[in-house]
Amino acid sequence: MAQGLNKVILIGNLGTDPEVRYTQSNQAVAKFRLATTENFTDRNKNKQSRTEWHSIVAWGRTAETVGRFLRKGRQVYVEGRIQTRQWEGKDGNKRYTTEVVAQRVLFLGGRGDGDGPAPGGGAGGAGAPADEGSKASADEGFGDVMDPFSSDFESGGSASGGGGSSDDDDMPF
Repeated sequence: MAQGLNKVILIGNLGTDPEVRYTQSNQAVAKFRLATTENFTDRNKNKQSRTEWHSIVAWGRTAETVGRFLRKGRQVYVEGRIQTRQWEGKDGNKRYTTEVVAQRVLFLGGRGDGDGPAPGGGAGGAGAPADEGSKASADEGFGDVMDPFSSDFESGGSASGGGGSSDDDDMPF
């Protein structure tokens, strides 16, 4: 019997600055909204545009890097999996949240509105990834943001993003 596959790949722009929090066990978790826009022509040959909004959650070092470098408007590549969580609202009713758990985040385009240096060392250039378990580029001083021009880039790190532990508090934030 074949196993299932839960994989999401998105390229879009941040709709909010990432919000970084820490669990009781001191694990970083970042949440942000990502907009993906599709342009098409309808039957009447009118140009149309449709934007979808995605809730993204990153854990661990990826969350810390995302919180440090990304700002609203920045274009990013996100690779991860879809997850639906159940939680209890303040009114006692069950609520559901569907989100993308990011296992890899690549910064695309220029710096955008963000402060600080562009990851990857390029002047507003190509993206540097933030993914769980990636090697740090010591020369760049960007924590776990890996230099995309290094020989370790292709094999660097596992794609196993940290999962939400049971001590997430009552977290849809």
